[in-house]
Amino acid sequence: MKEYNWAILGCGVVANEMAAALTGVGKKICAVGNRTHEKAVAFAEKYHVGRVYDDLNEMFTDPDVDVIYITTPHNTHIRFLREALSNGKHVLCEKSITMNSAELREAIDLAKKNHVILAEAMTIYHMPIHKELRRRVASGEFGDVNVITMNFGSYKEYNMKNRFFNKALAGGAMLDIGVYAIAGARCYLKSKPDQVVSKVTYAPSGSDEKSGIVMMNREGQIVTICLTMHSKQPKRAMISCDKAYIEIMEYPRAEEAVITWTETGEKEIVRAGKQDRALAYEMEDMEKAIGGDPSDMCLDYTADVMDLMTGIRKDWGYTYEGEVF
Repeated sequence: MKEYNWAILGCGVVANEMAAALTGVGKKICAVGNRTHEKAVAFAEKYHVGRVYDDLNEMFTDPDVDVIYITTPHNTHIRFLREALSNGKHVLCEKSITMNSAELREAIDLAKKNHVILAEAMTIYHMPIHKELRRRVASGEFGDVNVITMNFGSYKEYNMKNRFFNKALAGGAMLDIGVYAIAGARCYLKSKPDQVVSKVTYAPSGSDEKSGIVMMNREGQIVTICLTMHSKQPKRAMISCDKAYIEIMEYPRAEEAVITWTETGEKEIVRAGKQDRALAYEMEDMEKAIGGDPSDMCLDYTADVMDLMTGIRKDWGYTYEGEVF
């Protein structure tokens, strides 16, 4: 298999996780770029990265770079996607991949035009436990999926300068945690929901703090979602089918699920993958896609999720600073 040269844009927490994942399996990080140059230098020293850019634009034209992993704030993604994709770079971009569906359509068009792979770094699409459960759901083993319940609650202090509450950085519950809940539901549904109702309340900064969402698709499958950025609740997924229900705790990086069979009450524990390899699975699927098999990148799900999030925010009348739908 060809060895691909990775570059990392951004040096935050998740960038460090990906760097550890890449170096842990002997992959080469050829370059790093960051808004704060000193932070990029420290990152390069920590992970033995050979190149630090003085100008971020150098990353997009560097002939030695095959794949760029983008980890910057949401509001910067489309600008960097345009540059990377237009210069023929494959891109794995942190969630949420863009602020809205118009931006994502533009990025997808650029990827097609330049014959490169574009994907969102959504752990749910790549964790082995979800791949196994999706396979079994699709097989009909559990009967039809009827109702899906997704919870995600993260407690963040009211620091209005923090990106989680900063509308200028596209902060808020929808793009930070709602994307996980909606993606987790979408990959177990037969089709994208076409009926959506929701309620929202806002943080003092004006960012979306908590919301309740109910969705239904043309097959009559129903999804309920509860999000909050200021109250802790378990990351719990419940997939209720005719013959069984499936519980997945800590679903973004799950390695275990419990299946309870309706008729007997018998419980089956399913284990697959390791939580600490979550980003390694993303990287491996990305390289497989570049090599010619993009089946595990789930860009169609990414587009559906972005459509849903954008539509919900339009219903709220809620836009990010500088955003154009």
